[in-house]
Amino acid sequence: MNTELLTKIEKPFMKKAPKFQVGDTVAVYTIVREGSDKKRIQIFKGLVIAIKGSGTRKMFTVRKISAGIGVEKIFPLNSPNIEKIEVLRAGKVRRSKIYYMRDRIGKQAMKVDEGSRNLEDAMVDDEQVEEEVAEVTTDEQSEQETQSESTESKEESKESDAKEEEKKEEKAS
Repeated sequence: MNTELLTKIEKPFMKKAPKFQVGDTVAVYTIVREGSDKKRIQIFKGLVIAIKGSGTRKMFTVRKISAGIGVEKIFPLNSPNIEKIEVLRAGKVRRSKIYYMRDRIGKQAMKVDEGSRNLEDAMVDDEQVEEEVAEVTTDEQSEQETQSESTESKEESKESDAKEEEKKEEKAS
């Protein structure tokens, strides 16, 4: 019950993002604001080592090696500071969190088996998102209609009950 309510409330705030998994190599295009009105886009390319949370609270961790030093960033999936996420390479791993990659050195630090998923499938179509939103709104409308019908029927039954009571009182007096 509560999870259904949460998903219904969070649905309008969800951003469309490609489907990616732990082990995929992604490029995250982040908006960096400099000063009051300047902003630019910075690309962070790396390996997804963890995905946590659900709904609007979903976060993912990306790791890259920069100048021989491992750098990790944790991004909220639905952040307004993320312009887009590009899946560069699909990886195949057998764990949900690949923190063991932190201990690897050199070329092994970014090496993950090649996945067999098709990268075109990872991209989200605008039509699919619109269809899902339309389904949710039609579901909400049908629920509201059934609720209004039930309240109308309750009101009608109350009115008929009141008329019956009046008739009984008239007969009694």
